[in-house]
Amino acid sequence: MTSSDNNTLESIPADQQGSFSSFLKTLASFTGDLSSLTCPSFLLAPISLLEYSSFWADQPGLLSAVGESDNAEERFYAAIKWFISSLNGSFSSRVPKGEWEKKPFNPILGEQFLCAWDDETRIVCEQVSHHPPVSGFYIENKKAGVIVNGHDGQKTRFSGTQMLVDQIGYCTLRLTERDETYLFTLPSVSVNGIWYAAPYVELYGTSFVQSTSGFSASIEYTTKGWISGEVHHFKASVTHESLSTPTVIEGQWTGKSTLTKNKKTTDFLDLTTLEKPKPIVKSVEEQGELESRRIWQKVSDALKAGDYATASSEKSSIENQQRALRKERETSETKWVPKYFNSVEGEAIYGNLREKIIAKADSKFIDTMGEGGWMYKEA
Repeated sequence: MTSSDNNTLESIPADQQGSFSSFLKTLASFTGDLSSLTCPSFLLAPISLLEYSSFWADQPGLLSAVGESDNAEERFYAAIKWFISSLNGSFSSRVPKGEWEKKPFNPILGEQFLCAWDDETRIVCEQVSHHPPVSGFYIENKKAGVIVNGHDGQKTRFSGTQMLVDQIGYCTLRLTERDETYLFTLPSVSVNGIWYAAPYVELYGTSFVQSTSGFSASIEYTTKGWISGEVHHFKASVTHESLSTPTVIEGQWTGKSTLTKNKKTTDFLDLTTLEKPKPIVKSVEEQGELESRRIWQKVSDALKAGDYATASSEKSSIENQQRALRKERETSETKWVPKYFNSVEGEAIYGNLREKIIAKADSKFIDTMGEGGWMYKEA
């Protein structure tokens, strides 16, 4: 343990130290659904996990640019740029500088998060399932002819001092003007530093991208080893029948990367130079009863004020109300139906792209896509 780790432990609020000790004992033997894990209030982030889905559009300009080129290969590279930026938004840039990773609220069933950006990109997120927890999201920019449809859930386990999270789900990107679709599988996540009350995230494993244009990519994520390497590293190998050798895109998914084709290396993406556009979200007073920031307002305000007792009390109140509603539905045999998404067979969303990924994948491929999907209900 380093001196900085000691400092972090010493910063735990006095009224939370007992809770943290109990939490660590629970972790030592924990298996199953992370949403069932009770986390000490000082380790909670004042934000719902559902809102994290909006980070798929962390750089809306990169998303709207995917369909600009008339060249399919260039469009594929543009899609990779957007995907890397979404990983940075989802797992790095959203954490305030100088702060540690914290656990977001578990979304309630039917919870919604809606926002938009100045370039006419908009996103609709909804918690479409609670057991298991699954978030559906839909992003569109009609002017750019770009649509993203996806869903994400988490399957969690502990290994040593790490929390390992397999992301269950996928997303598709469709270019409406080009009749072109891309399927993206999701990387796994490791959360380290929990035992020192200083959690941080790394990606690991391999994710895959397949386009109807025939271009495909495998993206491998690695982190710094004991002796060499760098944090947040990725290496993508792009293949197509028109390429004599794979194109390699490599660097940090939080920063700079390069593209090497035919032994020539050029700059690919530098996220450190891109400003993060601020999403437009309605004020809490204007939001509906099921919108995230309205649901969790009292808990968030208490956390920001360091009032952990109130945060715990308000959070428990929401959770108890949800249990009562669930029991009421079971008693009346009422089936809950999402407002924005329909449950469909996966092929209705991605066609034969999954089979193409499986056919090309090696032993590193772990299929966490699941059998179905959630498709946005067109207005």
